[in-house]
Amino acid sequence: MRSGEILDQLDTAAGDFRFPDLGHGYYYAVDARLHAYRDAHRWALIVETVGYSPRAGNLIDVLHVFGNCLTEGQPGYGNEDFLGRVDNPDEIEDMDEPEIYCGNPIVVRGRRIPVAAEPGEELVDVLRRLVPEHRELLLADEVELRRRIPADLPEILRLDQWHHPDPARDTLPSQSTTFRQLADVLATGDAGRYAPDLPPNTHWSHWPESGNL
Repeated sequence: MRSGEILDQLDTAAGDFRFPDLGHGYYYAVDARLHAYRDAHRWALIVETVGYSPRAGNLIDVLHVFGNCLTEGQPGYGNEDFLGRVDNPDEIEDMDEPEIYCGNPIVVRGRRIPVAAEPGEELVDVLRRLVPEHRELLLADEVELRRRIPADLPEILRLDQWHHPDPARDTLPSQSTTFRQLADVLATGDAGRYAPDLPPNTHWSHWPESGNL
């Protein structure tokens, strides 16, 4: 495995608009997580982007899946990589005011969660309060993560924050220090190759233009 081949796949995905975009106009950014997997011959990278989609009417975890050993589908994402997290979206949104919270508890993956929020608040602000106490309910579990990669592929690195490139500014993954280092980790198996020199920017507050379309 070569880091250049890994970056080529990520750059191709970016050119096809299948690389994770934390500032995506259709999703209000809420959370993110990155998983890197490899062994002597195989590699995989999964980037989760959790966002509130008014069009879908739900909080969505989009799994962007890359690698040389995918068990199905193509690098990037397919329809089944969009994971809705709220079980009762129609009960938490005001019927008369779209994207406004109506005051009911939120049910996430079968768990009823009361939130410290008042009716009339922006729904995205209420959903963001689910992080960090209920973060694991929003992010993917092992079954979801392994749907498109081999079950026996070891995870070598997991990041809950990192410096992410902005596709809207035509920044390719291969131009990002973060993803160049991650490609080296995947190619060599040395997790120490990831040595960030830029502050993390994956918190939703760094992407004020997200969800603006």
